[in-house]
Amino acid sequence: MTTPPSVPDQPPTFRRPTAAERPWVWRLENAAGEEVAVSGDLAEQRFANQADAESWVGEIWADLAAEGVDAVTLFEHDRQVYGPMSLHP
Repeated sequence: MTTPPSVPDQPPTFRRPTAAERPWVWRLENAAGEEVAVSGDLAEQRFANQADAESWVGEIWADLAAEGVDAVTLFEHDRQVYGPMSLHP
């Protein structure tokens, strides 16, 4: 009888990145400053660096606004980097 091969940990491409791996995150807020939950590809995005986070929000800000997001605040781990920044012209 043979022993089944051991299965390595799940590769990074098949699991959500951890906060340690991608510490940059946007807090999505409504006009009252309360956090807004969005769905699909817009939800729970994390980034490896500030430039990636800023590029992402620059590309999809209109989609976020359509989901009820009025402003965004950028965090690195628990440190607020800047914001809230309005998504309205």
